[in-house]
Amino acid sequence: MTRDTAGIPLDRDKLFAARLQAARVRPYLATALFALHTVESRRVPTMAVDRHWRCYVSPAFVRRTPLEELAGVWVHEVSHLLRDHHGRSDRVALRRGLTGPGERLRMNIAADCEINDDVFGEGLVQPEGALQPHSLGLSGGQLMEDYLRQFRLGPRTQGLAWLDCGSGADGLEREWDLGPEGADGLSEQERDAVRFRVAQGIVGRPGDAPEGWKRWATEAFHPPQQWRELLGAAVRSATSGSGAGEDYTYGRPSRRSTGLPGVVLPSLRRRPPRVCVIIDTSASVSDSELGSALREVAEISRAVGGRRDLVRVLSCDASAGTVHQLCRAEGIPLVGGGGTDLRTGFAKALRTQPRPDVVVVLTDGQTPWPSARPSCRTVVGLFARRQQNGYSGEDDPDYVPDTPPAWARVVPIG
Repeated sequence: MTRDTAGIPLDRDKLFAARLQAARVRPYLATALFALHTVESRRVPTMAVDRHWRCYVSPAFVRRTPLEELAGVWVHEVSHLLRDHHGRSDRVALRRGLTGPGERLRMNIAADCEINDDVFGEGLVQPEGALQPHSLGLSGGQLMEDYLRQFRLGPRTQGLAWLDCGSGADGLEREWDLGPEGADGLSEQERDAVRFRVAQGIVGRPGDAPEGWKRWATEAFHPPQQWRELLGAAVRSATSGSGAGEDYTYGRPSRRSTGLPGVVLPSLRRRPPRVCVIIDTSASVSDSELGSALREVAEISRAVGGRRDLVRVLSCDASAGTVHQLCRAEGIPLVGGGGTDLRTGFAKALRTQPRPDVVVVLTDGQTPWPSARPSCRTVVGLFARRQQNGYSGEDDPDYVPDTPPAWARVVPIG
């Protein structure tokens, strides 16, 4: 048994008894809990994880923490890895230009808020000092990316400088990390297998898991399509044209004003693109495909920087429904069930004010298309067309849908 510099031995019996307690009260997490390899470290303030599924443990922290609370810490740390907080933090940092330990601390705080708002209770004791969203004046039930936009380091967070769940929580490597070549790390395939087993357990017994875990498990089984890259190309095209994605502002005067004494000229400012999503709700689109469409709407929102005010959604079968501004993807009413004519949806989308820069259509393709190219970039997410006994889902069993026009960027879904 090793000792740290303070002479405190790591109480492995207590540590592993706490893990067993965590697995008993959260059986759907058992596979992940026992996949973690523990590493004793005197440099870790409490417990922390790296992206290779190692759990670094402070002997002093284990000694002073009651076993029931230690079980909660086990669940908290493995939740960071299951929810891919390290990978999501890296992507957020790259997309928003966030650098430095301060921003990574904000990501750790936001990730903790995502986990802690529904993970404790029902046999799992909340550890002392566990961060809750309401302590930052935030509402629960949100994702890390949502929380990250809503607070900055300041008076409310000054007592959280000690917080360090490791590189597995925020993606920033620590000095104690053993790295990819270190012993006892899990390969990428092994990590994916653990996530799949946990998601399978949650989906199989949905009544036992909180809403946040149910949402995670559903997305683990049905990962969103890579809309980020697709929309990135669409956004660049949409904003490259004259007047698209641009506006004038006097908040930052134009540099040309120096050549005109006494005259203040506005500067040209690029803004995030406005996106209108048309969801095909005709009878030929299944409920599972509609559920997939709502997940893609959430991913589209993230692709434009999480600005839900820039995303509008309308449902359309043979006629277009009401245009809704995105609040939560789960709250969008999908009305339809008849025939299909998405031309009405295109017409209504292009009449919305302010006008969209990008139109995204989620459909099975069984529709007539506009004869003329719309005035903005168009992206078509095409569900796989399912036939049963030769029946396509339309009134005519011999109906063959038109392929999307050449001016639309088409990506298969499912």
